[in-house]
Amino acid sequence: MKIRAIITGATGMVGKGVLLECLDDPRVESVLLVNRQLLEMTHPKLREVLVKDFFELSAIEADLTGYNACYFCLGVSSAGMSEAAYSRTTHDLTLHFATTLLTHSPDLTFCYVSGAGTDSSTQGSSMWARVKGHTENRLLALPFRAVYMFRPAFIQPQRGIRSKTRLYNLLYMVLAPLQPLISKYPRYYTTTSRMGQAMINVALNGYSKKVLESEDINKTSGEVSNN
Repeated sequence: MKIRAIITGATGMVGKGVLLECLDDPRVESVLLVNRQLLEMTHPKLREVLVKDFFELSAIEADLTGYNACYFCLGVSSAGMSEAAYSRTTHDLTLHFATTLLTHSPDLTFCYVSGAGTDSSTQGSSMWARVKGHTENRLLALPFRAVYMFRPAFIQPQRGIRSKTRLYNLLYMVLAPLQPLISKYPRYYTTTSRMGQAMINVALNGYSKKVLESEDINKTSGEVSNN
């Protein structure tokens, strides 16, 4: 099977990493980017559609037909946001896109980028973790061919990728001397390249768990530390 993938959030760090792996992998036949901003990248596999508002997808619904994988990498930080606002941009937006996609490409594998510490019970004290947990639960209930949650902890950007968040870039600079040490703990560490390869492999071969933590991501990407 060749993968025909939809990617959201490709202007962000994780989405860009997933995109680069897809473009390089011969198992991926085509990629459709659904973005708010033009990525300004050309490739024979690549096509891009722009939407100003992910709650209004009617103009691109015809473009969402015939795909067998979706890598949903779109997300925002909860910093400074109320629970209602964060829930709208995380839960409501994601579910709206997923249910629209379900109408046009139901036979696909949907991979959602969540985060380590997500609260599946939705009863914990952490607002972002509750919202992410609620989002995961709703997605897992959708009747796609398969649905997987990706919960990375620390993600090391590779291939010249930089985060769009200034604070994260400062954090990577501070932690750079410790990167060789951090990488020895696959339970807490992965990379943008491993994220991409793991999503490709899961879409092709499935995985034994519906929720993949960093260690699972590294395992299914084919790169596992021996330490």
